[in-house]
Amino acid sequence: MEVKSLVASWDEMRNKFIDYISDPVVWTGLLIGLIKILFIYIAGKVVMKVANKALEHMLSAKLKSPVKFDARRTQTIGRLLGNITTYVVNFIVILMILNQFGIRLEPLLAGAGVVGLAIGFGAQSLVKDVITGFFIIFEDQFAVGDIVQIGAYKGTVEEIGLRVTKITSWTGEVHFIPNGTITQVTNFSLHNSIAVVDIAIAYASDMDKALEVLKQTVLKNYESNVNMVSEPQVLGIQTLTASEITLRTTVECKPNMQALVARELYAELKKAFDAASIANIAGKSV
Repeated sequence: MEVKSLVASWDEMRNKFIDYISDPVVWTGLLIGLIKILFIYIAGKVVMKVANKALEHMLSAKLKSPVKFDARRTQTIGRLLGNITTYVVNFIVILMILNQFGIRLEPLLAGAGVVGLAIGFGAQSLVKDVITGFFIIFEDQFAVGDIVQIGAYKGTVEEIGLRVTKITSWTGEVHFIPNGTITQVTNFSLHNSIAVVDIAIAYASDMDKALEVLKQTVLKNYESNVNMVSEPQVLGIQTLTASEITLRTTVECKPNMQALVARELYAELKKAFDAASIANIAGKSV
């Protein structure tokens, strides 16, 4: 009897399943639901695209307006607003899709207090990341395009998000740094830099001649070097030893351009000192 009862129950369940999947109303409802989900998804993508275009247009208009805005700060805030827009739109799209699956939104929204409590205990680092990110932007500690040192990582800031800051090192590595862990930042892009060029010549060399060649060479380079912002200063003798005399030149450069300017000056000075027969040159940068 038990076997017959099980067989009958199985047959009944199978028949109900076949009747269910054979019902045109079920397939019609499923098709309508899929169309609605597809429409919600596409609408979300369109809204994000339109919103991002509007942000780009607004920021471009601000940069072109007679009232001057900080381009670094404007670009950074623009990317942050774009991230916020993406998060908000995606959240709304997910809620609407869940609604299509019959998952009621009211209990989810009513559970916001529970979620808040969970955040207080288990997601403190996330909240810290977001708050720190806002302080970084509004205090203008650094912006997109700046060259910074954060802890052990140095590179160009690619993006400042709600949770992480992304920087790219000069060798190509991309570092994602949680905002909440950023405690000390060195920004190399806020102010002009100073290139210091030391040239060592033989002790027996004609010092006056060397200083004149040095001065003429750096001034000539200044006329064509777009990275120099002021005329180089030939300071004269920096150190004096039994075998060599070190001459020092300094020049104010654009932010983070000091290494490039120093390399270019060393190359030009090597040629000039060779042409002037000033012997025993050993360059070193400090």
